[in-house]
Amino acid sequence: MARLAALHAALADPARLQIVDVLALGDAAPSELAELLGVGSNLLAHHLKVLEREGMVVRTRSEGDGRRWYVRLVPETLDAVQVRPVREVARVLFVCTANSARSHLATALWRRVSTVPTASAGTHPAGRIAPGAMAAARRHGLDLPAITPQHVESVRARGDLVVTVCDRAHEELQFPVDVHWSVPDPIGPGTPAAFDDALADLERRANALAPHLALRPA
Repeated sequence: MARLAALHAALADPARLQIVDVLALGDAAPSELAELLGVGSNLLAHHLKVLEREGMVVRTRSEGDGRRWYVRLVPETLDAVQVRPVREVARVLFVCTANSARSHLATALWRRVSTVPTASAGTHPAGRIAPGAMAAARRHGLDLPAITPQHVESVRARGDLVVTVCDRAHEELQFPVDVHWSVPDPIGPGTPAAFDDALADLERRANALAPHLALRPA
């Protein structure tokens, strides 16, 4: 009962409820949260401290700009919290830097959990999908065709819900991003375990996002 009371006390503020609502679908930098809420950095820091104290959110350092941090929701602490309603979209577009691992794995997972169409792209496309990503897909029974990575500007279309799955892509895109997932890059370590960890992270996030999206009527 004491834990439940502490949880409700931490959420007893409209700004903190809005932070939870935003983070329920993806990660955000403190500066992005401050801008969204229209509050100063000191007030935002207070709200984040309250949520961190109860284990509702954690911070991770950006793999792109090491001076930057992202705030992530710890969803198992908030199973009883109602998040945002269903949103209608034409397609879900997953974007990473090279379009060679995380974004392709995300699309393969998305096809497993949702009927909303999906595609992937990169800000600096590689020449091919990483062999480690292909191997991880095979290990987990995912349909991942060996297609050529594409640039985001040639793939993005009107009505897309854009989900960045790497920090570098999120930080350099020049158009608004709908959802950000701060997923560590498995290509650096290059081990099967690193790709499996990224896949597990993406799967958890896809399962959380899917119930809140529906296909927009033609």
